Amino acid sequence: MTTQNEDTRWLNDEEQRTWLAYLHATMLLEDHLDRQLQRDAKMPHVYYGLLVQLSQAPHRRMRMTELARQAKITRSRLSHAVARLEQHGWARREDCPSDKRGQNAILTDEGYATLQQSAPGHVAAVRQAIFDRLTSEQQKSLGEIMRIIAEGLQPNEAGADLPWLR
Repeated sequence: MTTQNEDTRWLNDEEQRTWLAYLHATMLLEDHLDRQLQRDAKMPHVYYGLLVQLSQAPHRRMRMTELARQAKITRSRLSHAVARLEQHGWARREDCPSDKRGQNAILTDEGYATLQQSAPGHVAAVRQAIFDRLTSEQQKSLGEIMRIIAEGLQPNEAGADLPWLR
């Protein structure tokens, strides 16, 4: 009789240290960026990410299903987030003209202005948390490592519209 433990390829000591360091760093980084955006822009990191995605979309609009897919959140969570963005006047929803069941999320002028105002502080937080701590060689290595991991996790065709994977 074979148990699952016999078939499991366990992490060795070095892999375990690397994995735990990654988990710890990503939790700390997400907390750091979330606190900075809450303090300076009165929004969580996920909302900032949605505003960025909308700002980069043609005509600052995107189908809700596509926005959820790119943000890697459920449509229900996205709907709640966009409702909060609407309350602040940063986004609005419109029915999709080509599909009466679908909706577009649109970045408002006020949302764009909020994004422009909050971006310098956010970039400073990212720079302080990551780039100022690494040499240029380490930055390049980190970018390569993250692209390799993302490519391995990204469905084949879905990465084509993500410029940082190129």
